Amino acid sequence: MLHKLSLPKADVIFYPNLFSQQESNLLFEKLYREIQWEQGQIKLFGKIIDEPRQSAFYGDNCLIYTYSGKKQQAKIWTQTLLYIKEKIEDFLLIGFNSILANLYRNGKDSMGWHSDNEKELGLNPIIASLSFGATRCFQLKHIGKPSLTHTLELTSGSLLLMQGTTQHYYKHQVPKTNKVDHPRINLTFRNIL
Repeated sequence: MLHKLSLPKADVIFYPNLFSQQESNLLFEKLYREIQWEQGQIKLFGKIIDEPRQSAFYGDNCLIYTYSGKKQQAKIWTQTLLYIKEKIEDFLLIGFNSILANLYRNGKDSMGWHSDNEKELGLNPIIASLSFGATRCFQLKHIGKPSLTHTLELTSGSLLLMQGTTQHYYKHQVPKTNKVDHPRINLTFRNIL
């Protein structure tokens, strides 16, 4: 089952149950242990600050990804990540060469408003965002019309696909919340050119 968001100039599809609850729990535990999580720093409004989450970048050999003044060399795929990657690619019929993994340790960890519009992602990036663990709120906001918003609850085992001109017209975020005290792992599959 899928849910296509009706947002002008966006192509966003939500698949709420791509992975079963049992498999989601198993994959969460493996990813939590296997991924080399790092507390990164980013440049925001000219200042260097700690990211409000932990992250890791995995991908094909020699890939480099730069965002918010942070340059990352891809780590070698783990077997668990390759298994998930193959399942996502078979389901969407889209290939990916990298993932940016994020660990939200609790509701205090977040991701501020941004668009995935870095040059190395190409003109109309395809971002497949997979969630495991705690349910978190995901918000989209039109850049030119900030009152045009949409909120989704990203549940464990769900997949959110953003493609087409979505990154040109919308920003998105995972806001802080006091209602969540469990961790969430987010895998954002992408293609670095």
